[in-house]
Amino acid sequence: MRIVQIGIGGWGKNHVRILSQLGVLVAVCDSDPQKNKQYGQKYSVNSYESLDELLRTEEFDGAFVVTPTSTHMEIVKRLLEAKKHVFVEKPMTYQSKDGQSLARLAEKNKLVLTCGYIERFNPAVGTIREMISEKRYGDLVMLEFHRENRMPLHIKDVGIIHDTAVHDIDTANWLFGDTPHVIFARAGSIRHEHEDFASIMLGYKNDRTAIISSNWITLKKQRKLSAVCTDAIISADFISQEIVIEKDDKPETIQSKKQEPLLLEIQSFLGAINGNDTQIVKPQEAVNITRIAEAALLSSQKGVPIYLDLK
Repeated sequence: MRIVQIGIGGWGKNHVRILSQLGVLVAVCDSDPQKNKQYGQKYSVNSYESLDELLRTEEFDGAFVVTPTSTHMEIVKRLLEAKKHVFVEKPMTYQSKDGQSLARLAEKNKLVLTCGYIERFNPAVGTIREMISEKRYGDLVMLEFHRENRMPLHIKDVGIIHDTAVHDIDTANWLFGDTPHVIFARAGSIRHEHEDFASIMLGYKNDRTAIISSNWITLKKQRKLSAVCTDAIISADFISQEIVIEKDDKPETIQSKKQEPLLLEIQSFLGAINGNDTQIVKPQEAVNITRIAEAALLSSQKGVPIYLDLK
């Protein structure tokens, strides 16, 4: 299998490292000639400064697109038209209508198109999902997410809802096995051009809810989840991958087998190209996440709940 990577920024350098370790990386492409030279030499692969040159010169099966959100639509569309499988970092597109267009194109050309919602591959989240599906601690009632950190330097073109809260939107949908029908949010900007804090409530059927709190204000990095079930509260730290079960006065701590979620995510995409993986984010799921993010922004602006009917 031959894979190329487009975009080698703050997060993209991790994809390049793993793709090289897996022995599938054949080329990198970035508009910055210094980065191209650096990573091309480091991993002994071809390097290109333009997508045109890459498509014209390089033979490959799939591509990783790790570029600013505003560029996703054009780059992914050209790759799909060239009959290449595509992994694009989240969000798939800034506007859901563009994502829907890409989803149709991928289906038409029978190509794998997925989006980088990495927490789906976090071992702690996987363990919790297994507990929920087995009803080990009763029925899942409510999810609470807390994701806090200073704003990443490489994020320029979107706010915290599209960049950060979308991870928890996907995780909530995945754990509930459903999409929300109502969204209510409050968001604002303190230090940045786009919104840098947000509180979002997602309403699912049977009165189940997910509450997402995200900000780029606090100094401490935190990524946590609490799953409230009828017989216990299951909490997880996305960073340490530690799980705590609170059923009585003696909480039980479980340390899941620690693995790098990005490695698992990339292996999943490669497996999907070979037709043997089902865990990847489907194009319509990625479109739905963007629609929910759009609804959260609209709800915050209007001060009212937004109702959706998602596929």
